[in-house]
Amino acid sequence: MKKTKQPGDNISLKTKKTEDPLVMQWLNSQTNLMDSLRYLIEREIVQNGVRNLQVFVPVERSVLQGSAAMPQEIAYVPHAVGNHESAAAVEDTTGSRDDQQPGRQPELEPEPPTEEEIDDDDIEAWI
Repeated sequence: MKKTKQPGDNISLKTKKTEDPLVMQWLNSQTNLMDSLRYLIEREIVQNGVRNLQVFVPVERSVLQGSAAMPQEIAYVPHAVGNHESAAAVEDTTGSRDDQQPGRQPELEPEPPTEEEIDDDDIEAWI
């Protein structure tokens, strides 16, 4: 039986060797991966309640792999090392961009860097 997670417990994530490049770009763009995932989890709970998402997620999906479905919703934002963007600043990818010049990022206030705790379980998961 699967162990019930408790607050403060570690979780391990592993990407697939065939992970979509946009998924990897999203992961690499996060300054605080756990907080970003937590935000997505919170939105899922608000929209659909607490549920086993695997019951609803198709085993095979091609939303990002060359699918024509939703191309306007996928925004390419180049990843820049040291670029700290807030989720609110990049959340709306379908709104009007008339106030921005092409190739110019909106000016954002820098967020203080946060350090993630790494323990032996994390290191073992990476090996």
